Amino acid sequence: MLQPSEGRGNALASPSHDPRDETIGSLATRLMEDGRAYARAELDLVKRIAAHRASKAKSGAILLGIGVVLLLCSLTALVLALVLGLATLIGPFGAGMAVFLVLAIAGGLLAWSGSKGLAALGGDEEEKKALARAEARP
Repeated sequence: MLQPSEGRGNALASPSHDPRDETIGSLATRLMEDGRAYARAELDLVKRIAAHRASKAKSGAILLGIGVVLLLCSLTALVLALVLGLATLIGPFGAGMAVFLVLAIAGGLLAWSGSKGLAALGGDEEEKKALARAEARP
């Protein structure tokens, strides 16, 4: 009979081994060992895939961050150019205030619109009513 300490390969490689001679306990032990080995192999595969994706995403995130910083710098240069250009027409303070007001209104409208869009994460009224009806059912 196959002992739990014997390897699976040795038992199956033996020409005199008959799987029908194994006990239920040894079959269960072998099944658990095979299950553990399979789970370890799957976990190792998932870890390797995650590490590979993270290494590829890391460089992409760095490049994205640098690109965003450069775009913000270019936007700052554009705003400064607007202020300096308008300063010859309406003075430095007036130019600063005009550019500030336009950007503040645009930024406020975008932020308000974005907050309305994010409010959808909480669900709309129709969805809330449907959930309330479903919870009220016995």
